[in-house]
Amino acid sequence: MKKLFLIAICSATFIACQNKASENGTVATDSTSTAVIAEADAPKVQVEKAIYDFGTIKQGEKVSYEFKFKNVGKTPLIITNATATCGCTVPEYPSQPIKPGEEGTIKVIFDSAGKLGLQDKVVTISSNANPKFEELHLVGDIKEK
Repeated sequence: MKKLFLIAICSATFIACQNKASENGTVATDSTSTAVIAEADAPKVQVEKAIYDFGTIKQGEKVSYEFKFKNVGKTPLIITNATATCGCTVPEYPSQPIKPGEEGTIKVIFDSAGKLGLQDKVVTISSNANPKFEELHLVGDIKEK
């Protein structure tokens, strides 16, 4: 029992040592470091249009739209992922950081094959923006061929 207790204490001490915060605001874990950015200095996203209404289309048609945005914050915006509500919607996002004042686009392609009726396809963006990047929507109605 004492050995188990000693192992637990040693493990906790080792983990705590691996996660020390440095004076410059970064947190080091093993060989990587993640910057801790104050909210006032964080990247902020301004989306030109978060909802795109593609109107009425015929089943099987594809819709493509580029959502435009701007980094209005004080540090580079880094988008790490973009996911959609289903496989019929494919987002493409910039892999390079978007500097303060610069603009970017997220292209979304929606394939209406097998879909009917009113649609709202949501794209969720993962990034270092604070407040977080708002969700993007493709909405419209799909009629039979």
